[in-house]
Amino acid sequence: MENEVQDFFKEFMQANQKAAKYIPDTFKAFMGLHESIITDGALGKKQKELVAVGIGVATHCKPCIYLHTQAAVQAGATAQEIFEAASVAVLMGGGPAFAHVQEIIRVFDALGVEY
Repeated sequence: MENEVQDFFKEFMQANQKAAKYIPDTFKAFMGLHESIITDGALGKKQKELVAVGIGVATHCKPCIYLHTQAAVQAGATAQEIFEAASVAVLMGGGPAFAHVQEIIRVFDALGVEY
């Protein structure tokens, strides 16, 4: 399973490079929006990434789960914090959200995160 996640990250970066070439204004605007929102404010970057993980789980967005789980880990979130954020998403999203919690485990395995 680790290869699936690692392949995703590689392919995502390649696709982003192409998107930046073909829709540079959209790409630049979205990346600027992302940076301005994810930076520390009343909530820190770690908390914002945990929110994003939860939203990814609740909306069944596999790429969102992969990207924001990785970013949450990089921002210092523990496996327990990430699982708790996912649990809130399951509360709000039910069974379909619960089915996507396994994607977090795939990212942990790919990154070598203990859980």
